[in-house]
Amino acid sequence: MSDQIQFIVEKLNQEPFRKNYNLITFDSLESMQLLQLLNDVLGEIDPKHAVDIREELPEQTAKRMLSLLGILKYKPPGSISDLSAFRQGLVTGSKPVIHPVLHWLLQRTNELKKRAYLARFLVKLEVPAEFLQDDTVADINKQYEELMEAFKNLHKECEQLKTSGLSTAEIRRDISAMEEEKDQLIKRVERLKKRVETVQNHQQMLEIARQLRLEKEREESLAQQKQEQKNQLFHAEQRLQRAQLQLKEMHHAVVDSKPESLMKKLEEEINFNSYLVTEKIPKELESKKNSAYFLQKVVAEPAMSQSDLNVLEVKINEVNAQMNQLIEKRMMKYEPIDSKFSMYRQQASIISRKKEAKAEELQAAKEEMSNTERQMLQKTNQAHELEGSEVLKGDEFKHYVNKLRSKNTFYKKKRLEIAEITAEYGILQRTEELLKQRHEAIQQQLQAIEDKKGISGYSYTQEELERVSAVKSEMDEMKGRTLDNMSEMVKKLNTMVAEKKASLAPVIKELRQLRQKCQELTQECDEKKIQYDSCAAGLESNRSTLEQEVKGLLEECAQEESNYRYINCMKRNLEIQLQRAKEEMKAYVSPDPQERRKAIREQYTRMILEQENLGKKLREKQKVVRESHGPNMKQIKMWQNFQQLMECKRECFLKQQNQTAVGQVIQEGGKDRLVL
Repeated sequence: MSDQIQFIVEKLNQEPFRKNYNLITFDSLESMQLLQLLNDVLGEIDPKHAVDIREELPEQTAKRMLSLLGILKYKPPGSISDLSAFRQGLVTGSKPVIHPVLHWLLQRTNELKKRAYLARFLVKLEVPAEFLQDDTVADINKQYEELMEAFKNLHKECEQLKTSGLSTAEIRRDISAMEEEKDQLIKRVERLKKRVETVQNHQQMLEIARQLRLEKEREESLAQQKQEQKNQLFHAEQRLQRAQLQLKEMHHAVVDSKPESLMKKLEEEINFNSYLVTEKIPKELESKKNSAYFLQKVVAEPAMSQSDLNVLEVKINEVNAQMNQLIEKRMMKYEPIDSKFSMYRQQASIISRKKEAKAEELQAAKEEMSNTERQMLQKTNQAHELEGSEVLKGDEFKHYVNKLRSKNTFYKKKRLEIAEITAEYGILQRTEELLKQRHEAIQQQLQAIEDKKGISGYSYTQEELERVSAVKSEMDEMKGRTLDNMSEMVKKLNTMVAEKKASLAPVIKELRQLRQKCQELTQECDEKKIQYDSCAAGLESNRSTLEQEVKGLLEECAQEESNYRYINCMKRNLEIQLQRAKEEMKAYVSPDPQERRKAIREQYTRMILEQENLGKKLREKQKVVRESHGPNMKQIKMWQNFQQLMECKRECFLKQQNQTAVGQVIQEGGKDRLVL
């Protein structure tokens, strides 16, 4: 609780609350101040709740806070009775209720702000069914649901754009650059149109050029299709070759194998699969179901604090101690036969665990083998795609290595030639720079001489006149040309392309060198990776063997420990029995009669004498009962006869009384008739 209160105070002293509390002042807050503080935190999460609680009733405040906490998915701890206590504590401003709520809210303020914002638009209004019978209300409700779904989609897209890393400044720069390129292209197109409009039959030529471009594009697409078809044909041939090789391998495997070995392999696979289906997989499924059930229970329970976890740990330790005591008591009560059975049970459990471990190892080995086979197929496919031929083996591989060595020597020679050419190119570049410097110096001298003679700018004007005359002659020639102009334009474009190629040639050379370096580095990386994989595989195999040994030793240690406990229990039992025997001997041998009476032997002898006396009395009783059995049976029979006789007399008496009553009735009837 102290950590919880300290966390709350730290968060309230930060932005945006700035309360300047310490532990003492926070703990001394009254209930209304605590409620106002909780309301301020809720108002920071949802601005609609930024109100003064003194201006509304306590029931309204509690209802408003409970509704927002329900939207934020706060789960108060405890059962239904605790929920009622939670509501009451929220109304009264109880510290044990307010402090956990503040701790939960301040832990995840940003997340709850987002949830409260979404709740404004995603909490669905429940419309009664009788109102939905109206068509207009149903249409509006449908539009409302569609808008809610659209808001969900837009919010998801907005979050994705926020997390994608694209900034608006970069997008604006790209748009501005694209607009500039668009303006430049429009200007170039306009200039070309103006230059072409002066040519005769320019529309016909443009149409011919367009058809030529379309035909070139069609030719490129056909060439691309042709290349794709060639690649598909090559891949199909490679697949056919691989399938033929696999078929040959299968034929060889079938020829070399025998029916007995095949049947043995099938039986092993069937036994392994049956073990997986009947024993291993059901156990794993049951354990997974149990773990899922426990996880669901954990999820269903409210959030737990550190104090709750400490209480649970204490309970677990107590239950474990009770279990250990019961196990020790059970082991103390074991008889030798049960102890033998327990030993056998332990051995059976150890064997079953080893069997499960071996089954898991076998399954893991099979999965690893399938993964390695899959990787091998992928590597072979990559090799086929890169090299275009089968993986070499034996003498072919040696021949290929020799060929690579010869190519390597040839490559080194060419590389030396390239180095010489680059050195010569550097020398020529340096001579070009020197000539340019000399030309500039001569130009400066010429300009100085012109300044001295008073004709400065003569050479420049002469060059300009020559250039203008050349331009004029070019314009005159351009007016007289029709189709030649277009051919010259094509030549210029070709020269420009050639110049671009020439300017890009050193870059391409550097790129080739870098590619060669990259290939060398990738080859070295692959070699290092192979070494690493082999070393890792060896270490992994060593680790697995060590783990198996450790498991075996742990199991042996557990078995020895159980045997040790069992032997200790048996030793204790024997010591107790021996102590009892010593006490019995001591009591039996002692001259004191009181001590002798305490002996078990004396007690049993007394009990035997008492039982013998009781047996004598019972036999005498049996004898008396046998002697009086005959007269008693006669007396019982006489009493039964006497009872029957008395029953007969009673019946006769009842019949006689009935007859006398009937006769009196008849006589009274006759007298009445005579009187009449």
